[in-house]
Amino acid sequence: MKVVCVGGGPAGLYLSILLKRQDPSTEITVYERNPEGSTYGWGVTYWRGLLDKLRAHDPESARAVEEHSVRWSDGVAHVRDGARNLTTRHHGDEGFGIGRHRLLKILAARARDLGVRLEFAHEMAPGALPGDADLVVAGDGLHSGLRTRDADHFGTDVTAGRNHYAWLGTTKVFDAFTFSFVETDHGWIWCYAYGYGAEGSTCVIECAPETWAGLGLDRADEAEGLDLLEQLFADLLDGHRLIGRSAGDGRPQWLTFRTLTNQRWYRDNVVLLGDAAHTTHYSIGAGTTLALEDAMALAGALRGHASLPGALAAYEQERKSALLSIQSAARYSAQWYEHLPRYIHLPPHRMFALLGQRHSPLLPHVPPHLYYGLDKAVGRLKALRRLKRWLGPKIARAAHARALAPR
Repeated sequence: MKVVCVGGGPAGLYLSILLKRQDPSTEITVYERNPEGSTYGWGVTYWRGLLDKLRAHDPESARAVEEHSVRWSDGVAHVRDGARNLTTRHHGDEGFGIGRHRLLKILAARARDLGVRLEFAHEMAPGALPGDADLVVAGDGLHSGLRTRDADHFGTDVTAGRNHYAWLGTTKVFDAFTFSFVETDHGWIWCYAYGYGAEGSTCVIECAPETWAGLGLDRADEAEGLDLLEQLFADLLDGHRLIGRSAGDGRPQWLTFRTLTNQRWYRDNVVLLGDAAHTTHYSIGAGTTLALEDAMALAGALRGHASLPGALAAYEQERKSALLSIQSAARYSAQWYEHLPRYIHLPPHRMFALLGQRHSPLLPHVPPHLYYGLDKAVGRLKALRRLKRWLGPKIARAAHARALAPR
C-alpha cells in the first residue's frame, strides 16, 4: 500500500507510525509545508487517558512522550477586580503538558526509525499529489487545501467564536493549571496558563471584543500589546515576560476561534484527519488528543477492513460518534467564557466549581447559585444524579438541533 500524508503535525506523524507498525511494507511519505522544527504553539496538554492509549498503540513513542512531559494535579484560579484579589486552589485529575516542538521531534524521530519518508519544507498542492497513491491523508490543519478543494462534498462548516484570544508563551513555569481573571475599565480579560517543560509555559489570553477594543489591543502592535498584557497580569507572571510569535510570520497575534465540522470525512481515496476534519474550542484542552485518537481510529479501520471504502466509512462513523459529546462540551465551555459576568462575582470557590462544570448543558439554563447547590446535592443523592444524566443529553441534543436548523 502507498500512503501520502499531507501535513506533518501530530496526527499525520502518529498515523504514519501506526501504519508502519501494522505493515512495515507500507510505503508512507509525509509532506510538511514548514521546515523541520519550525512549529508554533508553545505547549500542548493531555490527560492520563491519552497516555494509556499511546502505550497500547506504540509503547516506544509513549515512553518518550511521558519522559518529556510535565504533570500537574491541581487547578488554581486568581480573581482580581479592584475590590478583591483572591486565589483558590482545587485538587483534580492528573494532567500533562509537553512542548509542541518536543512532541513533533519525538514523533518524527520514531517515524523515521520505522522507515517513513518525511519531506519538510515541501508544500504539496492538491494537483501535485502522486497519482499512484492508494490513500491520501489530509492532515493539513484548519486551512486544509485538500479539504477546501472539495468543501462542498465534505460539507464543511466553519463558525467563528465571539471572543478574541492570543496564544502566547512565558518563561514562568506554572506548577498547576492556572486561570487568572482581571477586571479592567473595559471589562474582564483572562488567562489560561500551564507548564510544558523547564523552559516555560503556555499562556492563552482571552477577552470579549469590546474589552479588546477598549484596551486598544485592536490597534497595538505586538510589542505594545505584550507590554500591556504584562502589566495586566503582573501578579501572575512574577516578573517574567510574555513571548509572542516571531516577527514577520505574517499571522495576526489576535484571533477568534473557528469551530470546523464536516458532514463527510472522505472522498474516494482522500480522508480527513485532525484539524482538517474537526476543531474543538481550546478551553477543553483536547485538540492534540483528538488528533492522535483520529490516527488510532484510522489505522485500526484500515487494519480491520479488506476494502478501502469500507475502512474509511468505518473510521468516519467511529470518530463522528466519539466526537459528539466532546464537541458539545467544547461549545458549552466556550459559551461559559463568553458569559463570564454571569459567574465571575460568585465567591471564588463557587466560581471555580462552576468553571469545572462549564461543559454542562444544564448550567446556562439554571441560575448559578441554584446550580451550585444542586450540583453539591447531586453528589449525595442518586435520584438527582440520574435526573442530571437524563436531562443533560436531552438539552444538548435540542441545542445542537437548533444550531443546525436553517435560518
